[in-house]
Amino acid sequence: MLLQVHPDNPNPRYIKTITECLLDGGVIVYPTDTIYGLGCDIFQPKAIERIARIKQVDPAKARLSFVCYDLSDLSKYTKSISTPLYRTLKNYLPGPYTFILPASKEVPKILSSKKNTIGLRVPDNLIARTIVKELGHPVLSASLPGDMVEEYTDPEIIYEKFEKLVDIVVDGGIGGMIPSTIIDCTTDEYEVIREGAGVWEG
Repeated sequence: MLLQVHPDNPNPRYIKTITECLLDGGVIVYPTDTIYGLGCDIFQPKAIERIARIKQVDPAKARLSFVCYDLSDLSKYTKSISTPLYRTLKNYLPGPYTFILPASKEVPKILSSKKNTIGLRVPDNLIARTIVKELGHPVLSASLPGDMVEEYTDPEIIYEKFEKLVDIVVDGGIGGMIPSTIIDCTTDEYEVIREGAGVWEG
């Protein structure tokens, strides 16, 4: 299914359709403030395995992040973080950044890497955040497989390629080509793992 959702005024009925799909273990392609991504409910192991299969990676090794509505999920899914780090996150989010943080016990086992970390995202994208808000907990997010970056900006081309692999492609308009900037915050020296759309002045 290809669902056109207005980027500034998402249709509540469509958002409900998308969240029901996620709660039923569905997999979606949806827009963020950077590139389009694969998404599923973090509490649906079979959906997580489906995303890993689409990407042809082991779920424990896949670069998967939690897309949150705001920083209120931090205390639940990450271990206690320092006040300076919290201020840093508050400064940069919502925005095109993924922060690697220590995972708490609330994170489903299939998702916390051997290092017990998670990537946390609060995209500056109303569609993504509205889906998460309606769902009531984070959406698991992964980049689309392969290197067809330019084609992955167009939801109709994405739909042609992924309609048999996912349940819904959310068309929120033309997407970006540059992924988020990834910053590892698991040590006191924050380290940029990947330069992306976000400028880091850490």
